[in-house]
Amino acid sequence: MSYRTIGKSNLKLSAITFGAWAVGGWMWGGSDTNDAIEAMKAAYDHGITSIDTAPAYGQGDSEILVGEAIKGIPRDKVQIMTKFGMRWDLPDFKGPVHSVSKDNNGNEIKTVKYAGKESVIYEAEQSLKRLKTDYIDLYQIHWPDETTPMDETFEAVIRLQEQGKIIEAGVSNYNAAQTAEAKDLVNLVSNQVSYSVLRREIEDELVPYALKNNISIIAYSPLERGLLTGKITPGYKFNEGDHRATRSWFIGDNLVHVNHFLDQIRPIAADKKVTLAQLLLRWTIDQPGIAVALAGARNAKQAIENAAAMQLNLSAHELDQIKLAAEAVKLT
Repeated sequence: MSYRTIGKSNLKLSAITFGAWAVGGWMWGGSDTNDAIEAMKAAYDHGITSIDTAPAYGQGDSEILVGEAIKGIPRDKVQIMTKFGMRWDLPDFKGPVHSVSKDNNGNEIKTVKYAGKESVIYEAEQSLKRLKTDYIDLYQIHWPDETTPMDETFEAVIRLQEQGKIIEAGVSNYNAAQTAEAKDLVNLVSNQVSYSVLRREIEDELVPYALKNNISIIAYSPLERGLLTGKITPGYKFNEGDHRATRSWFIGDNLVHVNHFLDQIRPIAADKKVTLAQLLLRWTIDQPGIAVALAGARNAKQAIENAAAMQLNLSAHELDQIKLAAEAVKLT
């Protein structure tokens, strides 16, 4: 495993970081608690020392499981990344609605994007309790809240830093302009955004800005929520409550086109004796500006395979082969 310094900070994260959205169960058709904990423990044992979670992932369930998984590990040997600004528990809803869905108990919930000062402070306290820790290594706003002045949000973040409850500040799902505005308000070290071989829009503006200003890009969904593992083919059956069942890339001609792309790059994976997931995780990490790739795992076996992706080396020609094959994919 390699470890990447994040922005202008002393924080180092494992290049492959455990993404703990799915272990929270919400929107993923549930999760096996024991398997989730064992997956995170196995990841740590194989060099993945960083875990990314959020309160919204299972309405606190993911953070609770992360806290359980890291129990017994020296605190300075693991890096905890979590988020704020996605509330499902406000009696008087504020901010724009992000989604209306069902929680893990089947109850309908409305999640809003809200990052008012007192809300940020409250969320941090709740996350610390669920994670059973005294501090958070990287605290990230989950989505932009266009109804709250950005200086109000980051005033709260700075207060948390001064209190030692968080170490570094990051953003998530911010475009280049929003990132620049945030950078003027706080020592911003990272931006967590969606990025994969099939979704490279951030290369136009965000990546050049991040490279110029020493802001690390943390790529989430580098395997497009499991789509690029090669395991999801036409006719695949999702569990009830799995949000992927209705996403456009997972159905119809789109799914056929994606699997055709995967067939094009299978010979590279076979030659390297790796899985498609390992091949594309390594491809992601090797892209300019990408410091960290988040990879989820449902069990220990998947977590160990993710960690092994860093043992793979790809030539410039192989990286280009994969990119060119992806550029030929036509998705609607």
